[in-house]
Amino acid sequence: MICTHLQSFPNMKQLYFLIALSFAISVSSCKKNGIEPENQVVVVPESTRLAVYPNWPESFNSGTKTSYTAANVTLTTGSWNLNDAILGSSSSDRKVGTQSVRIQNSGTITMNFNLSLGASAVSISHAKYGTDANSTWSLWSSTNNGVNWTQVGSTISTTSTTLQTANFTISISGAVRFQLRKLSGGRLNIDNFSISDNDLNGTTRDDNLAFGNPSSAFTNVGAPNNYLLSKAQYALSYNNSRGTANWVSWHLSSAWKGAATRCNCFTQDASLPTSFFRATTSNYTNSGFDRGHLCPSEDRDGSSTDNAATFLMTNIIPQAPINNQQTWQNFEAYCQGLATSNQEMYIIAGGYGTGGSGSLGGVTNTINNGTITVPNRVWKVVVILTNGSDDLTRVSTTTRVIAIDTPNNQTANSLPWGNYRTTVDAIEAATGLDLLSNLPDGIEAGLESQVDSGPTI
Repeated sequence: MICTHLQSFPNMKQLYFLIALSFAISVSSCKKNGIEPENQVVVVPESTRLAVYPNWPESFNSGTKTSYTAANVTLTTGSWNLNDAILGSSSSDRKVGTQSVRIQNSGTITMNFNLSLGASAVSISHAKYGTDANSTWSLWSSTNNGVNWTQVGSTISTTSTTLQTANFTISISGAVRFQLRKLSGGRLNIDNFSISDNDLNGTTRDDNLAFGNPSSAFTNVGAPNNYLLSKAQYALSYNNSRGTANWVSWHLSSAWKGAATRCNCFTQDASLPTSFFRATTSNYTNSGFDRGHLCPSEDRDGSSTDNAATFLMTNIIPQAPINNQQTWQNFEAYCQGLATSNQEMYIIAGGYGTGGSGSLGGVTNTINNGTITVPNRVWKVVVILTNGSDDLTRVSTTTRVIAIDTPNNQTANSLPWGNYRTTVDAIEAATGLDLLSNLPDGIEAGLESQVDSGPTI
């Protein structure tokens, strides 16, 4: 365990100080006497299987609605009814991508469709529009196609012009849909509406951040070097100064596996704020480095949508070709084999340091005129469990955890991946991250101090 001081992130201490002033919190304090520093993003404990439905969270970046008159609009997840609400894209709309919902008066946003596997959790980003007054709103659910509605959790107050996350823990089985009702106050922005299913059959796609948020990342343009992107397929902390992710976290089991073909569709990530650097595939051309996946394509071949998500450039780092295609790929294949053998994994990966050696030789610190930093090392941590539910509660001091730390160069294949095994503590010390932080302190400390000695084939 280590304090999340983010020593490898440029100017992060100064940045957090400014954020702390505006949010009246401290994110730089270490955990002492079992007390965690307060985070901007609340991770819902995995008391049930938390599996985000495909195509969620709803980012409201698709579709068009510019009139407050009630009407249906087709979004990525399905048809929604927006009443006294529009899809706003102005500079005063608080949003992650290009637009978010803007609600006035006593407006509502309502799903016109059901989700068949129920719901165990809902999270919604919310903020004040422009300089409007504070507002209140509530979440409602219906299990009979919208005929009757029941309030979920407590009424929420929106008091900030910065997107905050409201989390609701529920237990609804069978078909369900949701409605958000604005109750009072000024105009309100809503974004990143996420729903986790309540399928308890042991083959679900679990919460990608179940074991913790390694850098206390949150979705705020004021934190460009620790910006949280939470997708259905994985979650990551983006570092705008480096042009890559600080870390990517995901779940792997047979529920994610399928027959979808590799799309090779490297794409700019439009969910990043427009003020951020957005890498494109051409930025890597003739650089001597592969477009190296952190969450692998083969870990997300359950559908073409899942596979395409791994080719977003925020999931890519400059990786030495031999490291990527041999050492790294061999370890990926090992984990994928476990996923087809009644085992599930929680995986976190990233790079740190500056300066790698690619196919052009020598040491390269950055590519694309300095916008993308080449890491010196590439690391991964894997927690392995037999398929089951309530995963956090099933972890013990004997649970297998594999941590590897490889050089980002063309000679990484001189040793098999098993020779690069290290402790989670060592990776934390090198990166400034706090990995596996949702585990009880005693179990976390025991697992993070061990070097795995299990099989490698």
